[in-house]
Amino acid sequence: MLRASLAVLLTVLLVIAQPLAAQEDNGIDYQAWENVASQAETLNANAEATNDELSEMRGRIVEWRGRLQKAQNANSGEIATVRDQIEAIGPAPAEGETEDEEIASRRAELNKKLSTLQAPRLQAVEAFSRADSIIKRIDEIAAERQATVLAQLSPSPLMPSSWPHALTDGAKLVAGIAEEAGERSTDKGIWSKMRPYFPHVAGYLVAAILLLTIGRRWVNGLPSRLSAHASEYSRAVVAFAVSLGQIALPVAGLFLLVSAIKASGLPGEWTQPFWDALPIAGLILFSGHWLSRQLFPAHMVAYETLRMEQKAQGSARRMTNALAALFAIHHLLSSAVLPLSGIYERVGDKPNRVPLEFSDAAISVWHFVLIALTSLALFRLGNALRKLNRDGIEPGQGSRYRILSVMGRFSRLVAVVTVALGAMGFVNLANGLLWPWLLTLALFCLLILLKDFAADVFSMLKRGEEGAREGLTPMLIGFGLIILALPLFLVIWGARGAELAELWTNFQQGVSFGGINLSPGTVVTLLVVFTIGYMATRGLQGTFRNTILPKTKLDAGGQNAVVSGLGYVGIFLAALLAITSAGIDLSSLAIVAGALSVGIGFGLQNIVSNFVSGIILLIERPISVGDWIQAGGQQGIVQRISVRSTQVETFDKTEVIVPNSDLISQPVINWTRNNQTGRIIIPVGVAYGSDTRRVQQILQEIIEDQPLVTIDPAPFVLFRGFGADSLEFEVRAILSDVGAGLGVTSEVCHQIAERFAAEGLEIPFAQRDIWLRNPEALQGEAAKTPQPAPPAPQPSKGETRLPDPRLAFDEAEDGDGLPDTGSDAGGMDGDR
Repeated sequence: MLRASLAVLLTVLLVIAQPLAAQEDNGIDYQAWENVASQAETLNANAEATNDELSEMRGRIVEWRGRLQKAQNANSGEIATVRDQIEAIGPAPAEGETEDEEIASRRAELNKKLSTLQAPRLQAVEAFSRADSIIKRIDEIAAERQATVLAQLSPSPLMPSSWPHALTDGAKLVAGIAEEAGERSTDKGIWSKMRPYFPHVAGYLVAAILLLTIGRRWVNGLPSRLSAHASEYSRAVVAFAVSLGQIALPVAGLFLLVSAIKASGLPGEWTQPFWDALPIAGLILFSGHWLSRQLFPAHMVAYETLRMEQKAQGSARRMTNALAALFAIHHLLSSAVLPLSGIYERVGDKPNRVPLEFSDAAISVWHFVLIALTSLALFRLGNALRKLNRDGIEPGQGSRYRILSVMGRFSRLVAVVTVALGAMGFVNLANGLLWPWLLTLALFCLLILLKDFAADVFSMLKRGEEGAREGLTPMLIGFGLIILALPLFLVIWGARGAELAELWTNFQQGVSFGGINLSPGTVVTLLVVFTIGYMATRGLQGTFRNTILPKTKLDAGGQNAVVSGLGYVGIFLAALLAITSAGIDLSSLAIVAGALSVGIGFGLQNIVSNFVSGIILLIERPISVGDWIQAGGQQGIVQRISVRSTQVETFDKTEVIVPNSDLISQPVINWTRNNQTGRIIIPVGVAYGSDTRRVQQILQEIIEDQPLVTIDPAPFVLFRGFGADSLEFEVRAILSDVGAGLGVTSEVCHQIAERFAAEGLEIPFAQRDIWLRNPEALQGEAAKTPQPAPPAPQPSKGETRLPDPRLAFDEAEDGDGLPDTGSDAGGMDGDR
């Protein structure tokens, strides 16, 4: 009970103390700030200032800048209230005009109060700007010093005079390590001190040896064994997750080994730096080996991450392992014995090194040896990567092949350039280019593996559904991984923690555009509020569409118009609420919007016209979803009416997008606007000499027998006139469903053909004869090549007869001595 009471009391005190602490933090001692700022400016002007001093001062200024940034929001509530009061009074009188004394006095009082409230904010803004300038100047000084270190020229490692220094210093290092090992191994005091801890040391050593030997071999084969028992869609996930043990297990063994050696007390000042650097070197080595197994496996477990030829794959695997070993050696030597420039050491970091100072010539030679070996392996790896096979790759994976191919070509260039720089003596610059490039290459390959792992997990959750690995979610995860990796890329290329913090600060402050400050908080608030409003709008639309509107008397078109209108209004209100909640003042964009409105009006006039037309369609509803319309040379059923266009499905089952402005400005035929009834017209022709009354009676009986033909108005048959080839009749009828007009027309035509055949009524067809202008020439050609003439085919009923040219020269001639013309029996003119 007592503990509970104390906990409640402590909570109350904390709640009370927080506002008090906030009030203290809001108070800025500008005199103290002036002293700190003056010291920082003096330090920046001092060329002898150390990096440690600049770093410490930068941290103090960053702290002050944070406090000043918070102080810029002082009195925000009171300022907003006073501004509202001033706006309530009304605008100030123009020049030459006057206003009531009371109003003028009140306006002056409020303006004075507003100035008093804004004074602390303005002071904080000025101090914040000064702090920001000081921080930028410190960063500039650090960048200049870093560039100076990179451009430092060391003795060339190719000069013969540098080799003796390298051999001498190397011999001193070996001698120092050997001497220390001999002394400490024979020191009885060390062994006596270690005796009580011997069981722990021995246990560490045994565990380390087991993990580095048996454990490593066991974990290397574990992915293949476990994935063989996994399902097809989970095999890749199991293999990747288990393969991480290939890093964790040996690194743990190495850590136990180092702990055992350190606990024994045997390391001294010569060997202690090596043991300190060994865990990180081991992590580099084992991570590189794991990366080579994943990217260039000798035996595929689930699938190939990169499609490569077997020879190139083997070369890439060997070179990756070699680069990992060389990188580990580089870290070990640079941390323990070979000092590198400040680009690899954080400001204020003092690494533990052996008590031997290598000469500049020795440092240059030994670094060049590592650079040359590493560049050779990197060059060969670049050869393998630039030959990546892109044939048969899965969709969405082409980018990795293109990027790796480019990185392979660039790796060859980096290898050549770093060797040349090292040979000339620019060892720092060569180191600053070679090792960060290796880390960049490794990080990109790691991103490929993580992206595939995320896709495999998503596919496993979908239980191997087709296309799951190439879906939108894995792609977004891969994009997010790239965004998260950007700070790592910056750190690899020399960015310091202070610089990353400065970038993050600038990112939080946002950017200004047209008087509007867009910060991450503003953008997130905007997106969250708009998303909530959008989801609420869709939910309201669904409720109206499925629950409320079906119970009303509105037709389907009216219901669709109401739902669409709700959507437009809801999205507009959601956008307006999101902008207001984010604190974005759109009035500052009024001038810009006014200047752009003319150009936008000309450029988007068609879109605006379609938009306005869409609103008119939804309000007036001349057409609705489900109507059969004809517009712009197309006809079909209206499927959807949006704010810009209308989607029509033709009877060929094709989708036609008709701009809304065309439906407003051009004639539109709506066959089914008010009802489904519609008229069909069927023309019929009969031969001359037919009984017209009987024909009309037959046609009337046929059309009246159709079930879809309405009784009121009744169908009728018209005798339209005398045609060139036939007597022309026309059947007109109103159908209760005009959509079945084609079917009714087809059935009526079938019945007409049947009844006319039974009644002996003829449906005429035109016949044509051909007149030959030069029969003598054709007769001469026929005489040259005599051939037996096959019997001429007889024309079928309804077929246009073309007389055979051979029949144009009949032996029986007319009295005028000309060939027989074969004029038709119908008495038609041969020229027709």
